[in-house]
Amino acid sequence: MNLAIFFDPVPEYLITDHPDIHGWQSNISIFHESFPSLEIAEIAIIGIPESRGAGKNIGVSGGPNEIRNALYQLKKGTGNYNIVDLGNLRLADTYNDTILRLKEVCEALMELSIIPILIGGSQDLDYGQFLAYESLEKAITVLNIDSRLDMEIDGNPSSKHIEQILTHEPNFLFHYCHLGYQSFYVDKHKMEALEKLYFELYRLGQVKETLSESEPIIRTADMITFDISAIKMSDAPGNANAGPFGFTAEEACQLMWYAGINSRLSSIGIYEFNPDLDVRQQTASVIATMIWYFVEGFYHRNVEIDISDQRFTKYNVALKVNPHHLVFYKDTKTDKWWMEIPYSGQDNKYSRNALLPCSYKDYLEAGQGEIPNRWVLAQAKLQ
Repeated sequence: MNLAIFFDPVPEYLITDHPDIHGWQSNISIFHESFPSLEIAEIAIIGIPESRGAGKNIGVSGGPNEIRNALYQLKKGTGNYNIVDLGNLRLADTYNDTILRLKEVCEALMELSIIPILIGGSQDLDYGQFLAYESLEKAITVLNIDSRLDMEIDGNPSSKHIEQILTHEPNFLFHYCHLGYQSFYVDKHKMEALEKLYFELYRLGQVKETLSESEPIIRTADMITFDISAIKMSDAPGNANAGPFGFTAEEACQLMWYAGINSRLSSIGIYEFNPDLDVRQQTASVIATMIWYFVEGFYHRNVEIDISDQRFTKYNVALKVNPHHLVFYKDTKTDKWWMEIPYSGQDNKYSRNALLPCSYKDYLEAGQGEIPNRWVLAQAKLQ
């Protein structure tokens, strides 16, 4: 597929004639005069100047280039960057056709084992990101970082895109995780409905209390969608839905680091940046730094786990209740933990979930005779 036909090049004004040799612009391949080769690419940046589903956050169409303006000024981090910036997606005549175009592009990149980083536009575009997984013939986990649930029945697409993902047919969604919701924005009946499906929802305060506990949750995700309204207004004012509470910029960068080191993750989108509301390019700078941390995490990734490897230590924990024992594995190299979820079903599309990422805290809970809640949820879904 000739992906170049779907993109407009990065504007001339963003390209510096004599860029810093240690900066991003000098160390990635940018669609400026010619379309980048994808032969050795590992990450592809894609701008989406789409605002037809944005509702009141209409200025999101200008987001991609403002983010690039900040990103290109950053210094290169770890690793040999095999990163391409494909420019901005050419919008189709209709909103729905743009969603399908985004699906096609993400699907083609993932088939080449290239991770799309989607920037700009409203968060409903993650539906196109999600549809790209349909042809993979496996059940996936979607993780959403957002202050709201976005499960309205009516209204603009940006307020109901999660509802679209959850109800899509054919169903290839195995699990849904939500980080950072704020209770005063959330309909408790919708939250209860998600919990009955054994999905995971974590309130902002829960996540902020011990941010490191979100790492194993993020480690389960195939796809991440990040609404910057999850970041508090004082740190990221460039959003019509920004509020006084939320993650700090530092916490957002930490979450992106966790996303980068997740070897399962194959796409990520950062949405809802409105440069019309930004102050001194502050939000653009925050998002650029989030991308920097994601890439830094990516180049610190480890290979997929192999519990037969000597670096993995197995722990059997006896319990007085059913199940009478739990099995944990610790990677002594990275200090990451997993717990074993018994599954005897024949549907092998779920077999990949037999080892569930967890934390040292989960192991300690089991040692005290308590069954970790994530084990209970996973076991219930695999019945």
